[in-house]
Amino acid sequence: MTTPLRWLRWLVTARRHPCAFLLIVQLAGILLYPVMEDTPAGRALFGAFGILVLALALWVVNRSAAVNWIAWSLAIPSVLLSVFAAVFDVQALWIYAHLLESGLYFYTAGSLIAYMLQDHSVSSDELFAAGATFTLLAWAFAFAFSVCQQWYPGSFTAAVDPQSPRSWMELLFLSFSLLSGVGLSDVVPILPQARALVMLEQFAGVMYIAVVVSRLIGLTILKSPARKAE
Repeated sequence: MTTPLRWLRWLVTARRHPCAFLLIVQLAGILLYPVMEDTPAGRALFGAFGILVLALALWVVNRSAAVNWIAWSLAIPSVLLSVFAAVFDVQALWIYAHLLESGLYFYTAGSLIAYMLQDHSVSSDELFAAGATFTLLAWAFAFAFSVCQQWYPGSFTAAVDPQSPRSWMELLFLSFSLLSGVGLSDVVPILPQARALVMLEQFAGVMYIAVVVSRLIGLTILKSPARKAE
C-alpha cells in the first residue's frame, strides 16, 4: 500500500506543480550534458533527454492559457527532425530541429511569463514557474546560438580550440552567463549575427529581472504585511 500511495502523492504534486518538474529536469540536464556529449551512446541519450524536456514543456503549455496548437506544431516537427537526423546521420536536419526547439522554448517561456503576470498573488507554483522560465529562456537562446553557428560558421570563438564549432555545453554556458548578467564566459561572439543574438539575450535577461522577478518580489512583500495584519 505504501508504494501506490507514494506514486499517487507524486502524481498529485506533478499536477499541481508541473513547472517544478520541468525545472528539476532541466537543472539535472546541466549536470548530465557533459557526460552525454562525448560518446555515441551519450549523444543518443542526449536526444532522448531533449525529447523529455520537450514533453514537459508541452505539458506546461497545456496547463497554461496559451494556444496549444502552436506548441504542438513546433514540438512534433522538432522531434521528427531530431530522430531522422540521429538515425540517418543528416547534420543539416539538426539546424531545423534546433530552430523549432528554440521557438518552442521561447513560446513556453512567454506563456509562463503571461501566467505569472496575470495573477495578483504569489503561489509556490509561480515561484517554480519563475525558475523554469529562466531555464527555458537559457535553452531557447542556446539553441538559437547553435543555429547561428551552423548557418554562419565561425560565429563564436573561445579560449580553447578557437577555430572549432562550440559544443552544446559551451553554448548553454554562454546563454546562462548572458541571461544572468554575470558575463563570466570564455565564449565570445565574433560575427555580427552572433553578436545580435547575444545583445538580444542580454536585453531579455535585464527585462526578465526588471519586470517579472521584481513583480513577484513586490507581491511577496505586499502579502507579508497583510498576513501580519490578520
